[in-house]
Amino acid sequence: MDEQNPKEDLIEPVFRNGTVTTVGILLAFSLGFVTHWAANPIPWQLHHLLAVVPILVGIALQMRALSLLLDLDSLRRPIYERANRIFMAGIILTACGVGLAILLDVFEVSARSALVGA
Repeated sequence: MDEQNPKEDLIEPVFRNGTVTTVGILLAFSLGFVTHWAANPIPWQLHHLLAVVPILVGIALQMRALSLLLDLDSLRRPIYERANRIFMAGIILTACGVGLAILLDVFEVSARSALVGA
């Protein structure tokens, strides 16, 4: 029924555990950035959605990857590799969103400085 093929390609549990740790740490950093950015004194504008959407989608993908990796089936190589691909997509989206957030904040601060200096 649910027997695994003895010839099936499995990964080492220790290797998977290291991946779970890495995914968990980077997910925590991503969530921490969103929390910190939400507390930013610069008021949110509609254009900030350009950064928020990829960050939140990226975080959701990271969470999905973590949930896949926490399942015992993730010891099977195809599932492990799928979780890694989902995680990489999530981390890339999150990084792009963070970059956009930083640029938007820099432009916002620059515009305010120009108005105050004028």
